[in-house]
Amino acid sequence: MPKKPPELLEALSKITENRRDEPQVFPRIFSQKIVDESGEYRHWDKMRHIPPPEGITSLEWWVGTRYARKNAAKLTPFTDKLGKELSYCVTEKMEEDLHWIDMHAAGSIKSEITSRGAGEDTYIIKSLVEEAINSSQLEGASTTRHVAKEMIRKRREPVDRSERMILNNFKAMQFIKEIGDENLTLVEVLTLHEILTQETLDSQNVGSFRDESDDVYVEDNEGVILHIPPAATELADRMTQILGYANGDPEQGFTHPVIRAMILHFIIGYDHPFVDGNGRIARALFYWSMKKSGYWLIEYVSLSKAIKDAPVQYGLAYLLSESDDGDLTYFLINQLKMIRRSVEEYLAKLQEKIEETKEARRYLDASNRFKKKLNSRQLALLKHASRNPGYRYSIEEHKNSHGVSYEPARRDLVAMADLELLHKTEEGRKFIFTAPENLHEILQLSELQESSDGLKGFFGLDKF
Repeated sequence: MPKKPPELLEALSKITENRRDEPQVFPRIFSQKIVDESGEYRHWDKMRHIPPPEGITSLEWWVGTRYARKNAAKLTPFTDKLGKELSYCVTEKMEEDLHWIDMHAAGSIKSEITSRGAGEDTYIIKSLVEEAINSSQLEGASTTRHVAKEMIRKRREPVDRSERMILNNFKAMQFIKEIGDENLTLVEVLTLHEILTQETLDSQNVGSFRDESDDVYVEDNEGVILHIPPAATELADRMTQILGYANGDPEQGFTHPVIRAMILHFIIGYDHPFVDGNGRIARALFYWSMKKSGYWLIEYVSLSKAIKDAPVQYGLAYLLSESDDGDLTYFLINQLKMIRRSVEEYLAKLQEKIEETKEARRYLDASNRFKKKLNSRQLALLKHASRNPGYRYSIEEHKNSHGVSYEPARRDLVAMADLELLHKTEEGRKFIFTAPENLHEILQLSELQESSDGLKGFFGLDKF
C-alpha cells in the first residue's frame, strides 16, 4: 500500500505557520509543475524519499506540486465512494504516447497484415486466443499456453476451471468483436459477464450485479485488504453513468478516445460491480471502446500480456490513484505504457512473421510444382507444420484457426495432401492430416528436382 499523501489544506496550514516570517518562499513553493525535473509524475510515497528542490521541504514540494495538478486537472463524470470527483492530468510524455498510439494503432499498416503471410482473420483469431489466455492467467488460470491453444483450435471441452476461464474469455472477445461499433447497453454488459463467468461462478452470480449480501473486496496474497468498492446499492446509478461515458455522451464534452477507454477500464475495476470477473470485463470493455473509436490494431494485440509481465505495477497504479484523492493520472500513465508496449511488440512480431513468410515462400516460389498453388491459410499452416513435425490437423481445427467455413478448410487440407505436404489418414468418420517429419527435406528436394528438370530441358537431356 502506498503511503497516503498529507491532507492538502492541513499541510498548507502547517507550512503557513512555519513560514510566517519567510513570505519570499511561497512563490517558489507555488512555482512547481505537475511533474518533476525529470518529467516524472510522482506520488507522495516516492517524493518524500527524494531530495526536494533547493530552498523548500519535501512537504512544501508536495503541496506546490499538488496545487499545480489541481489547476491542470480535467474532471471526469465519476466520483469515488466518498463522493470526491475523479480527475486526471495530461503530461507531455502522455501526449507523446497518445500521439504515437494514434499514428500506429489507427494508421495505414493494415495493408501489411492483409497482404503478407496469413490473412486478416487468421491474425485476429490468433490475437483473440492470446488475449483470452493472458487475461485469464492474470485472474489465476494455470493452464499452459500450448494446452489452451490446442483446446481452442480443436474446440474440445474444457477439463477444469482454468481451461473454462480461457474458453469463456475467448468467447467474450469474439462477442466484443461482434457488437462492433454499437453503443454499449446494460444488457450487453451483463451478457458479456455471463459469457466470461459461465460454469466458473454460482449461477445466481452469473450475468448479474453483486448485492448487499456479497462481501466483495480486493486483497493481496497475504490477505491484506487493498480496496473496498462502492456499496452495491449505488451500482445501478453508477453503471448508468458509466454507459453514458462509454458511449461518448456529448454533454460530457470531448475526451481523447484512448483516455476514455482507459478510464472505462479503471472505473469498472474500481466499482467492482460483480462478485467475480471484474478485471476480465474491464479489459474486455477497454477493447470494445478502443475498437469503437477506430483503433483497429487493438484487435491484434494482447494488453493482458503486457499487464501480466508487470502485474505489481498494474495493481499499484490503481492504489496510487485511489490514495491520492482520485487522481487517475497514475493509472493512465501505466496503461499508456502497457498499450504502447503491446503495439510495439506486435509490430516487431509482424515484421518477423513477414520475414518468415518470405523464407517459406522462397522454397515454394522456387518450385513450379508449388508456385501459386498455396493460399495464405495454407502457407500459415505450412509454417506451423515445418516447426511442428508430426502435428495432426483436422478440418474443424483449420476452420476454427482461420475463421472460414468447413468446405474451404477441407479443400485447403486435401490440396496440401495431394501435394504431399501433409499425410492424410482416416480415423473413424473424419480425416486427419499429419505434418511429415521431413517437411523441410520435401520442400528442398522439390526445389532441387525442379532445378534438375530445368537443366535437363536446357541441355536436351530429357529426350534420352
